[in-house]
Amino acid sequence: MAKEFLRPEQFAKVQNKSAFLEDTALELSQDQMQELSDLYEGMFDSFKPGKIISGKIINVDSDGVLVDIDFKSHGLIPKYEFGEHEIKSLKSGSDIEVMIDTLENSDGSVVLSYEKAKAMRAWNDIMKTYEEDKPVHGVVTHKVKGGLSVDIGIPAFLPGSQIDLQRVTDFDQFVGQTIPAKIIKVNQKRGNVIISRRKYLGDLRSDARKKILGTLDEGQVIQGTVKNITNYGVFIDIGGLDGLLHITDMTWGRIAHPSELVKIGDTITVKVLSFDKENEKISLGLKQLQENPWAIVGADLEVGKRIKGKISSITDYGLFIEVAPEIEGLVHISEISWTDRINDLHKRFKVGEELGVLIVSIDKDNRRMSLSIKQLEKNPWESIEEQFKAGDKVKGKISNITDFGVFVQILPGIDGLVHISDLSWTEHIDHPRDRYAVGDEVEAVILGIDKENKKISLGIKQLVQDPWDTVEAAYPAGTLLEGEISKITNFGAFVKLPNGIEGLAHNTVLAEEKGKKAEELFKVGQKEKFRIININKKERKLALSTLLDAPTQPAVKEHVAAAAAPRQKKAPAAPRAQKREQTTESYAASKLKGSLQMALEAMGKKDEDDAEDKD
Repeated sequence: MAKEFLRPEQFAKVQNKSAFLEDTALELSQDQMQELSDLYEGMFDSFKPGKIISGKIINVDSDGVLVDIDFKSHGLIPKYEFGEHEIKSLKSGSDIEVMIDTLENSDGSVVLSYEKAKAMRAWNDIMKTYEEDKPVHGVVTHKVKGGLSVDIGIPAFLPGSQIDLQRVTDFDQFVGQTIPAKIIKVNQKRGNVIISRRKYLGDLRSDARKKILGTLDEGQVIQGTVKNITNYGVFIDIGGLDGLLHITDMTWGRIAHPSELVKIGDTITVKVLSFDKENEKISLGLKQLQENPWAIVGADLEVGKRIKGKISSITDYGLFIEVAPEIEGLVHISEISWTDRINDLHKRFKVGEELGVLIVSIDKDNRRMSLSIKQLEKNPWESIEEQFKAGDKVKGKISNITDFGVFVQILPGIDGLVHISDLSWTEHIDHPRDRYAVGDEVEAVILGIDKENKKISLGIKQLVQDPWDTVEAAYPAGTLLEGEISKITNFGAFVKLPNGIEGLAHNTVLAEEKGKKAEELFKVGQKEKFRIININKKERKLALSTLLDAPTQPAVKEHVAAAAAPRQKKAPAAPRAQKREQTTESYAASKLKGSLQMALEAMGKKDEDDAEDKD
């Protein structure tokens, strides 16, 4: 836009110029002319575009900052040239450095710039500071991608990796803060400056470390700040140098984690235990500031003495009991009870609970003490053989049920085990829980007592006689009886007889007699009549047949006797011709046999083969 100039003719018209000039003619002396000339030259030297001068703030409002530079007019600096923190600090009457941009604009006003003046001053200071490797101070204005923007006279970039010595994830906490930093890169042409607070802090720490290394000695007591906490100890900042306070050097007692005693930021007093100046490694101790309590254990803590203490911690393997300040003993889980099986100590005890214990052993050198709760009472197993013996009948309530049997309490804290095989002579029990429940009262026979291993074997089925002992007398071969189908398998059907014994109707027999398998003929719970065709008392097996119209009783007895007789040794092999002749005769004879007889022979042959295999 072209600049418009004002002409005097626009405002007034002089009719008689010569008369006006004559009336207004002014004569100046030589001194006055020299003074006026000097004044003119000084004014133009002071007020030149691009020059930085100092002015006085007249007013600060929403439009900007009005500044007086002792010129013919005031200059208004736009508000956008100031940061928020700068606007807040400006007050009327305060001095401010500005740059003259234009002496007179279209409105006749002087144009000033705070931003250009600050940048020019800042670049000079920045380059000087960068060359001298001195720190700069700036205000964090806002967060940018990958770091922070810091006003050090001009906007400088502070990368996220250079904010602190440790990794920082929350950049917002620094916004608005004035921070020191070192300039690590400058590009004046592009107007880029990169700074590092990390380098500044590192230099400070390095200087402090050198001072500490020169004054540190073993045994020295110093103060430090908890910087970091790990599972194995605490790192203490002792003025730019980190020392390790190991968990074992924190207390004479026992702690599970260092955070039980300290937290990050705590100031604590520690003792220098060892110092490696070359590698800058320092070992610190906290408990060493106090006397070792184990060294002054008195007569009140002796082996065999009964004492009281509080539970300080609970683990899977036992209880730690504080018996004196910073002196703990261990009650192993095996020393809790003579009789009870304890799987979870947390369900039975609580931290802070007071308990009576017996001191079993003391090792002052290794600071260990073994305690016992169960030894406060007499071992009930020592007199168990005086109260019970094998063959005694006892009653008790079921305290626990497992897949291998049931535990029956016969005395407070003493249980005996009834194995699943000792629950019944005849029934097949898949799981004891199918038949019993915790709290049921049962009667059993003591089968054996193992005092050393603290075990008692019980039996429930031994309360009655074994039905297999009388099975041959009660149910001789050939007896007809009614039974209930108890189970169907892929090889036959199990039938429960009136005395509880189970017999088997094998599929091979059923196929000969009915032409079907068990699953096609029966259902569990179905009642049917059967005939006993074979009894093997030794193997506790009983074979059944569905053919009720069987050969005469003597024939059946003869088959049973033949099946029970020991198998004869095989004779030498006959010539082939003789063998073929025998085979033909046996085939002809088999044609004359009935289906029942064939089944009986098949079962007998199977029993003989089983007996031979066992032999």
